[in-house]
Amino acid sequence: MDTYASLYVIRGEPFRSGTCLNLAAPETVVGRASNTYSPDFAFSNAFISRKHILIRREGDQAVLYDCGSRHGTELNGELIEPGRAYPLQSFDIIKLAKGMTVLHFSYVFADRTLELEPLSITQRLDEPLGAMTIHWEKRECVVNGKRIAMSEKEYLLLQLLHEQANRLVPISEIKEGVWPERSAGPDGAPDVTMDELNALVYRIRKKYGKDTFLISSVRGSGYVLETDAEAQAR
Repeated sequence: MDTYASLYVIRGEPFRSGTCLNLAAPETVVGRASNTYSPDFAFSNAFISRKHILIRREGDQAVLYDCGSRHGTELNGELIEPGRAYPLQSFDIIKLAKGMTVLHFSYVFADRTLELEPLSITQRLDEPLGAMTIHWEKRECVVNGKRIAMSEKEYLLLQLLHEQANRLVPISEIKEGVWPERSAGPDGAPDVTMDELNALVYRIRKKYGKDTFLISSVRGSGYVLETDAEAQAR
């Protein structure tokens, strides 16, 4: 059977980060294996249900169903209802059991393992982002009582990622949103190198603390700001 879509593992034992899980069957079950049952894709975390989610091919569309899992499923940061159909789109982020397992869905099939660069990953994603408040109009963050002013580029990147929290934001969209003054490069997007973008993310981690903004980079695709408890914005 031909692959029509793929899941990329951002986090989830026993798979290596970046592993491509091809979707070809009419129905694919993701869950946890037991002595008597093995899903199509099995994760080892005890909080994952044996039949956690089902991805069904309905026409040309992949549709996500939570199979009544005990610890729930999130689609782009929103908890989904068991048994309800949720059509999937490329760049959707699926979290199982409050982020114990994180998957990136795509209709674009890559015949290789996707390289993931985790810029900041914590063991428990259900914990708040700490004592942090964002004042967008003042362009500053308050981290553990300390006021930290945002530079123009830090503000533009963090606002863009925050507006689309728990979704993969494509590199081209980041370039357009953060460097609108740049002339277009060969691909039509502003002429910004990956070194510049990576350096900006590095400065944010160093300036605000590595666990303040949980940013993951999917090499060649984009960035994800992972949140389970949104920072208060004023």
